[in-house]
Amino acid sequence: MLKVPDHQVAGHHGAHGQPGPLIDDSGRFYKPLQDDDRGAIEAAFYTSFSSNTRVPDHIRRFFPVFHGTQLLEASDGSGQRPHLVLEDVVSGRSHPSVMDVKIGSRTWYPEASEDYIQRCFEKDRKTSSLCLGFRISGLQLYGSEESGLWKPERKLVQNLSADEVRVVLKKFVSSNSPIDPNLNPDCSFASSVYGGSSGILAQLLELKSWFEDQTIYHLNSCSVLMVYEKKKVLKGGSSDAEVKLIDFAHVTEGNGIIDHNFVGGLCSLIKFISEILTSPDECTTKVCLQNSDNNNEEILTSSNECTTKVCL
Repeated sequence: MLKVPDHQVAGHHGAHGQPGPLIDDSGRFYKPLQDDDRGAIEAAFYTSFSSNTRVPDHIRRFFPVFHGTQLLEASDGSGQRPHLVLEDVVSGRSHPSVMDVKIGSRTWYPEASEDYIQRCFEKDRKTSSLCLGFRISGLQLYGSEESGLWKPERKLVQNLSADEVRVVLKKFVSSNSPIDPNLNPDCSFASSVYGGSSGILAQLLELKSWFEDQTIYHLNSCSVLMVYEKKKVLKGGSSDAEVKLIDFAHVTEGNGIIDHNFVGGLCSLIKFISEILTSPDECTTKVCLQNSDNNNEEILTSSNECTTKVCL
């Protein structure tokens, strides 16, 4: 049976007359193709990527497995429409902590219309994209058995400053419950989630090494999805930390040129995570986020040496 995904933190949700993605119990994710050229671009990318012999196997694991396209009843009941059939990257995870990070200081692609470019530029300028080379697009954190999963409003996490982004990246790997405003992010799980030979940092560095050479694709407005099982770590188990690249509706041909926009944003994210591993106690900002399930509840992300409180 098809159902709406529980752990989607960014992208197009089924709302306001727009169909959203669906999942099934076999580990597949059904993404409706957008009506404009973005749907065709993403389908073409997956078709090309899945058969491209120039992509090494150790890089393929960072991309969702592509199972073709399929006509399905749209999630909004508007009738049959084509869907990409992809690997559900959080399938089998019961309480995943998830962060969607849109990569690149420029999220538009050169062939886009002037109106679209202007809209993207304004959003890039108002978020951390332009200054950092990436922005957090969505977030979900596991708190505890009592509090469950916490998912702040997307528009709030997208407008964070550099200091605020650093705090959220720290909170992502802290044992503290996100619903307690008096607890400082302790980064207790930084070494097991970000660090180690199979941690998120090592995976990002592996991607960086390939993207510094590859000239096949330019991944405009692509996201890095970081996932791990905080509940398992709290019980002393493995974090099962994993990185996936998602969202390819704006991919263009590389034409023999390195994708400097993507590489620059990836390097910036790597720098932030590396600093958390080496200096977890350094921070300058407190951030108040509201839980998307409770607009009256303020969630504070803080630090040991915080001097500024920003309520969003």
